[in-house]
Amino acid sequence: MSEQEVVFGERALTLEDIHAIAIKGVPVKLSKNRHFKETIDAGAKVVESVLSQEGKVYGVTTGFGEDCTHSIPEETTSDLSINLTRFHGCGLGDAFSTQQVRAILAVRLCSLTQGYSGVSWELLEYLCLFLNKNILPVIPQEGSVGASGDLTPLSYVAGALIGERDVYFEGETRSSAEVFSQLRIKPYVLKPKEALALMNGTAVMTGIACLAWQRAEYLTRLSTKITGLCIAGVAGNTFHYDESLFDVKPHKGQQEVASWLRHDLKNTQAEENSSRLQDRYSLRCAPHIVGAVRDALPFLRHTIENELNSANDNPIVDPVSKRVLHGGHFYGGHIAMAMDLLKTQVANLADLHDRQMALLFDPKVNNGLPKNLSAAPKNKIASHHGFKAVHIGCSAWTAEALKLTMPASVFSRSTESHNQDKVSMGTIASRDAIRVLELTEQVAVATMLAAHQACWLRQHKLKEQLVSTDSLKSFNSYISENFEIVVEDRRLDNDLNSWLKRAHAQTIPV
Repeated sequence: MSEQEVVFGERALTLEDIHAIAIKGVPVKLSKNRHFKETIDAGAKVVESVLSQEGKVYGVTTGFGEDCTHSIPEETTSDLSINLTRFHGCGLGDAFSTQQVRAILAVRLCSLTQGYSGVSWELLEYLCLFLNKNILPVIPQEGSVGASGDLTPLSYVAGALIGERDVYFEGETRSSAEVFSQLRIKPYVLKPKEALALMNGTAVMTGIACLAWQRAEYLTRLSTKITGLCIAGVAGNTFHYDESLFDVKPHKGQQEVASWLRHDLKNTQAEENSSRLQDRYSLRCAPHIVGAVRDALPFLRHTIENELNSANDNPIVDPVSKRVLHGGHFYGGHIAMAMDLLKTQVANLADLHDRQMALLFDPKVNNGLPKNLSAAPKNKIASHHGFKAVHIGCSAWTAEALKLTMPASVFSRSTESHNQDKVSMGTIASRDAIRVLELTEQVAVATMLAAHQACWLRQHKLKEQLVSTDSLKSFNSYISENFEIVVEDRRLDNDLNSWLKRAHAQTIPV
């Protein structure tokens, strides 16, 4: 991938490509490869040929869903496409963020450029235009069951292209018709099957899944760093991460996390002379917990990237055999499965850090740290409460994350006159995964600041050396440069929000 642009139609795209388009705003373009353009044009010609011969194509010469038995007169086929975008305009809930919308547009473009959707080259150019000009449809999050594709949310993409929906543009929410007029661009005119090709796919759930994967991968590295800081803060036993120990249980992710902890922690004494022969599980078993997430990530990447680079609408148009194939590639079962797995693994990180926070707080087990991690002087310690309320907040955020781990994919509902009688709920699973990530990031940054306070107390109040190496000392110093130790009680929401932004932007060095 070029750092300057992402080219569609030359190779399979990666999660990093979608991240670059969505988060960094990298521009996009279509491949200039002649064979690629010929393939796209050939697919559109197949649809035209079938129509000219009065053949049947679902959603072009028939009604939609249960109404596929209804034939549509040729003179009203253009109305059919527009009406598809209109009657699906019933989404509710909060809108997706602009970054999420960029991911959704990029994923839909990637599917259409596979060459099996029967769309025109012009439609692909318009999607590139939306991304490069940052014309971003306002897409409500709620309303997709994730199995005739993301019909309702993607109708807001199709509707914006034809000038009938709102978009984010230059920091404002405006009608796409106004933006087209300002830019002297004509609204797009949908060709046969193009509304269906835009809407009848898994782009919303997959776009969100791409971003969720990136956040989860970063969170595993941040979680390991925070765990090291917690171990230093409670003067834990650093021999729990010995290389020989992990050689005998060779899960790759688990070994990786243990090696990171060895890199951050210094073995300064014989194991039998450590303050505690065996630390609590939230420290001793951290490689096994974070490592399980690490080991899930390659499988999740493979699954998400497979979906990203697939033709996932219906019907499929084969430009080689010139056949129109009716199937169910819009079904989001793989993304639903991936996101149900991801959110469960990530919630385990929230639970891990919540337990680490409890360990830091408890004077019975934290090796001499003051109650509530209070740094107040002795004459004021009774009236100041350190991180007490933050600890309560962590419990609340963790409970909410754990509650959301119920698999969305098992809540299939029969809908649309029992035509869609088994559905994936993949978009709900992806949205759940994002919320679990948000909550887990909240627990993580709160634990990070508490662990930093614990390290400060051990050094400055207990006058002890930390077991950290230069690597962890550098991490601790970075925090101290941007966070003031809590000596007397103060509100901490501003601090937490500031660090959350860093975590979300992945700028905290790990």
